[in-house]
Amino acid sequence: MKPTAALPFNRRDFLATATAVALAGCLAMSPVWAADEAPEAFIQRITHETLETIKADKSLRNGDMTKIIQLVDAKLMPHVNFRRMTALATGPAWRKATPEQQKRLQDEFKILLVRTYSGALSQVSDQMVVVKPLRAGQENKNLVVSTEVRGKGDPIQLDYRLEKTPGEGAGWMIFDLNVLGVWLIENYRTQFTKEINAGGIDALVASLAARNKTNAKAP
Repeated sequence: MKPTAALPFNRRDFLATATAVALAGCLAMSPVWAADEAPEAFIQRITHETLETIKADKSLRNGDMTKIIQLVDAKLMPHVNFRRMTALATGPAWRKATPEQQKRLQDEFKILLVRTYSGALSQVSDQMVVVKPLRAGQENKNLVVSTEVRGKGDPIQLDYRLEKTPGEGAGWMIFDLNVLGVWLIENYRTQFTKEINAGGIDALVASLAARNKTNAKAP
């Protein structure tokens, strides 16, 4: 799948944008609707609403980090099991970390993800998301909804791993993403494991903090 040379929107940008849309996928979510929604309907709605939100918000597309972080904190984080995401990316060392270390790791990991993909928001133009039929026989604690982001260039495979929230009025929460066959947690676990083996959780936190400072200075 090679990009067409005449197109201004290349495959790398499309990949970054697809991931950005996934990470921002719950920006427009309404908790009232979540209770009785099927997982495919949940993903279809939030991705469509997110694309429309990004297209309509110039400051968001221009990479206003203050506004992006505010939106993520207010709208995204309540609907993503980020603690589980961070724990899975960290691996066995997570259970040995203190509550303070776990909090610092979650904070730096969130900033890394937001800053890494915020620039791709400016690339959103005419993309649309097509949700594929749900594969039968999946469990609610580890359910995958597959989608395809279509626009200029080749379509991008984008899958969401969901878990059903317990209790009355249960809905869905995202805890992992797959772009072109690579799961986000698996990708970061490889990087995190190297840092942890070299210097422990504190070394990983310091490494993420340093990377975030560098990203913040980048134009």
